[in-house]
Parts: sequence; C-alpha cells; structure tokens
Amino acid sequence: MWPLGYTRETFLGLLCFAVLFMAAATPLAALASDRFGRKPVLIVGGVLAILSGFTMEPLLTHGSTWAVALFLCIELFLMGITFAPMGALLPELFPTQVRYTGASAAYNLGGIVGASVAPFFAQKLVAMGGLSWVGGYVSAAALISVLAVLSLKETRDREL
Repeated sequence: MWPLGYTRETFLGLLCFAVLFMAAATPLAALASDRFGRKPVLIVGGVLAILSGFTMEPLLTHGSTWAVALFLCIELFLMGITFAPMGALLPELFPTQVRYTGASAAYNLGGIVGASVAPFFAQKLVAMGGLSWVGGYVSAAALISVLAVLSLKETRDREL
C-alpha cells in the first residue's frame, strides 16, 4: 500500500489479524458500557483515539511489518470500543415513536458525512504534509467526538 511499501495482500493480511482486536474490544466495551455507562466508555475510547493519532506516522513509517500490525491492532481495538456503546446509546437518545428512525438516521448520516470523506482528506493531507498530518486529522476527529459525547446526558439508566 502506497506510501508504506506493502503489497495489497500483505496489508490485507495485517488487517485480517488486526480485526481480531476489534472483535475482542466490542464485547469488552459492551460489558463496560452496561456497568459504567455509555459516556465513560466512549470518553475513554475517544481520549485513547486522540493519543493514537500521534502514533500513526512513527508506527507506519518505522519500516517494520510488526509496527504496522501494532498500529492497525490499536486502531481497530479502539473502533471496537466505540461500536458497543454506540449501539446502545443512539437508540436511548430518542423517544419510542422515533427511536429506530432517529438512531439509524444519526448512525448512517454520521457515517456518510464523517467517514466517507476521511479517505479523501487523508490522501490530501499525506500529499500536503505526510502521515503526521493524517494522524493530526485522526486526533482532531477524536477530539470532536469526545466533545460531542461530553455534551450528551448519560443514557444507561434511562427508562425506555
């Protein structure tokens, strides 16, 4: 994968390994979300994601397959941390009459508006300043997410 120098097959193999960390993080985050609340789990995941942005350039340009694998494992683990609480949080934000519509619209519009442009921005940022700029973008996006979560009320004990 340009500019990392890995073949598509090698990088996909690393992703297949790293997705196991996402698979492990999701049920762990679900348990934590039920015990401590959605907000605390999302805030911890968000703060760790802010920090992870700073690891992007050093790990991906280290020249080691293990460093790339470590980065992918970290990122997918953090993704798993957010998946579980979001699955509970989004429906809990809406009244019963519009719960599914509200949750699905929020989730899908967030994905379309936020995630769909990330690869475009990442390519532009690499061209402008390198992978460290992309790491900054990751950290900035995570900071915005943490601020958004901080503005929400905890929904764990809310009557539905």
